[in-house]
Parts: sequence; structure tokens; C-alpha cells
Amino acid sequence: MSDHDAEFLGSQFGLEIDGVELARFTAVSGLGYESEIVSFQDTLADGKVITRKRPGRINFPDIVLKRGLSADNALVEWYQTVVDGQVERKSGSVVIYDQTSTEIGRWNFENGWIAKWSASDLDAGSDDIMIEEVTIAHEYMERA
Repeated sequence: MSDHDAEFLGSQFGLEIDGVELARFTAVSGLGYESEIVSFQDTLADGKVITRKRPGRINFPDIVLKRGLSADNALVEWYQTVVDGQVERKSGSVVIYDQTSTEIGRWNFENGWIAKWSASDLDAGSDDIMIEEVTIAHEYMERA
């Protein structure tokens, strides 16, 4: 493992909306993008038929963030705009911090909205921390 690979060990992740940090999380997935593959048949000069591939539409997976359940209701209030039929689309960033809270990476997204909010199951016999999970759907993402 190179030093570059090691810098993400022990990271934490911040969610910024319009430049203001809204929350910190312990797990994030969905940072990336993927091109659809468009296949088509082509006939070569010698008559041989081959399959060629080219990039199609770019897809951006939903961002999924997880943390210990917080008393802060900012994310629930944002989700409530969806429930109320008045979706608030926001642009923001998922910021990666190292163990000293120094920013080491950033993914920016556009026109996001909370598509899902959930908390882990309640169990009075368990000492496990309740986990809050938020899914943000969006239209575009780039690594800054």
C-alpha cells in the first residue's frame, strides 16, 4: 500500500450544503460515476462482423451516508420537504477528513435531495449505537 492509499485510513466524512457543514458521518458510499456501455455491430472490410463499444449516458449513483443517530434534525427537516411535496434541491459536497480533521478530498454534487432517511432497529437489550442512514439522489457529481 502506498502512502497515498493510506491517507484515507481512519477518515471521517462531512456533508456540506451550500458551503456550510451540515453533519459528519462515519461511512459513505456512492461517490463515483459510471458510463453506460453502448454496443453495436460493425462489419469490417473483409466481411468479419465484430461488436464495438462506446460510452453512453453517464449515471451517478445515490450517495448513502451513515452515522450514529443524532439529535440534530436538519436532515430530517430536509427530507420532510420531500414528504410535503415541496422538494428542496440543494448542491453540496461530501468532504473527506483525516484523523486530524484536515480536508483530504472532496466530491461535489448538484441538485441533490434526500430520497431516504432511516434509523436502525430499536432493541432495548442491545448496547449497539443507533445508526442514522441518509440517501441523497442527485443529478451530477465530480471529484474536486
